[in-house]
Amino acid sequence: MTAYDRPRLYAIDGIRFLAAVGVMLYHFTARWSQVWGDDPGHVFPETGPVLIYAVLGPELFFVVSGFAILMTAWGRDVPYVVASRLARLYPPYWIAVVATSVLLLFIWPAGKDISVHEALVNLTMLQELFDVRHVDGVYWTLWVELRFYLIMVLLVEWGITRKRLLWLCALWPVVAQVALELGWEHASTALADGYAPFFAGGMLLYLMHREGHAVVPWLLVVMNVGLAVRNTVPWQMTSVTTNTVFTPNPWVLGVLTAGCFAAIAVIALTRVQHLRAPWLMTFGALTYPLYLIHEYWGWWAIDLLAPHANRWVVLAAACALAVVLAIGLHALEKRLSPRMRRSVETSLRRARPALSPRTNRSTVHS
Repeated sequence: MTAYDRPRLYAIDGIRFLAAVGVMLYHFTARWSQVWGDDPGHVFPETGPVLIYAVLGPELFFVVSGFAILMTAWGRDVPYVVASRLARLYPPYWIAVVATSVLLLFIWPAGKDISVHEALVNLTMLQELFDVRHVDGVYWTLWVELRFYLIMVLLVEWGITRKRLLWLCALWPVVAQVALELGWEHASTALADGYAPFFAGGMLLYLMHREGHAVVPWLLVVMNVGLAVRNTVPWQMTSVTTNTVFTPNPWVLGVLTAGCFAAIAVIALTRVQHLRAPWLMTFGALTYPLYLIHEYWGWWAIDLLAPHANRWVVLAAACALAVVLAIGLHALEKRLSPRMRRSVETSLRRARPALSPRTNRSTVHS
């Protein structure tokens, strides 16, 4: 059975959606905001100490990305990979940026003071390069994803082989870690900062899903888990303590960080991979839209309703609004993404032959 004949891993759809819901609940019930009229941790003292650990949702997304993007890219060429990734990432993002910008500029300016200029720059997804604020704070993960995609495109252009992949997953996270700890800002940024181990670990798990267990990939997974824990625990201790009224347990953070890798390993390398649950595809499809759209629209609903209704009713209403908006965003995405994918791939394929003769002549004369 080839990699492309393998059945879909429906459990990954499910766990991605659960992670997105966890991030949403963390933002609504634990992370600091003024929408409840009090700190959310004081409004939800029962759930806050647990939901603070949903802050690790993006780290789980990164492991899934390493796994899924390598699965998409193996045996493919650059036009296909670039077109598939851009068409997956940008259309729902553009819609979310426009929707949230309209909310904050015209409907609920008290939610966040943004400018039209910031909103326009955000449409590029490159706002961090221009030192422009994110319209919505959740967009930070997309800048991380873009840098990983660039590394993957370079790998695809080089040619994906088992040996090259193992070397990449061994060296890339280590070099990124060195750059991070020595304060080499540009190198660290280019190498995806301290998030490289999550992507590399996901790629290694896909390699074993594709070709079977082996000692070297497992050793490299362990190394990447160690680097991920080393980076994530202090970062999240500071982040959660700063942004909530709770103090997380560093041991729990460490175990759950390792658990991001373990969860994908269980799904991809055990009998769970044979789970047949096509209905989970719906939840998987809603994960990215829900992640993009939930925060400020949910906070707006809470701000409107909190003075007038029970906290649990308000929370349910905010979550329901976020899900409905995610469904609408996904419906628009289904129309836009295939067109963009075809257009980008066609353009890139037309451009490559024009470049090939120069490349070939250079190779011949070198």
